[in-house]
Amino acid sequence: MFSLETFTLEVKTTGDTDIMDLTLAVAEKVQQSRVAAGLLNLFISGSTAALTTIEYESGVVNDLRAAIERLFPRELHYEHDARWGDGNGYSHVRAAFLKPSLNIPIEDGRLLLGTWQQIVLLDFDNRPRQRRIRGQIMGIRPANG
Repeated sequence: MFSLETFTLEVKTTGDTDIMDLTLAVAEKVQQSRVAAGLLNLFISGSTAALTTIEYESGVVNDLRAAIERLFPRELHYEHDARWGDGNGYSHVRAAFLKPSLNIPIEDGRLLLGTWQQIVLLDFDNRPRQRRIRGQIMGIRPANG
């Protein structure tokens, strides 16, 4: 039987390239859906945050944060800041490159993540935010499930 489940995760972030592990919360939603095989889609609304996967370990997280700063430095001139005066032009550029959505296959009722792969939210804004991540779980549920 085909199933489509939609859910929302809400998290508070600190901004300034806050990187948060969402894996356990998302895996719990997949388990609750009872979908055996299918696809998970995650999407974060807003233009200053992104979703990706990474090994959520302090060294790698710090390396990612440093790499993002090297690629998209906060101290550059951003026309967005000149127009709006909110000082977060860099966060819009960072989010555009890392993207707001993520798709992960589901097999045997579990996310097909690698051993050291976790789902993370990256909040690039220059202030704390309340973030809302929408998820859709699409797939086949066993006839008895």
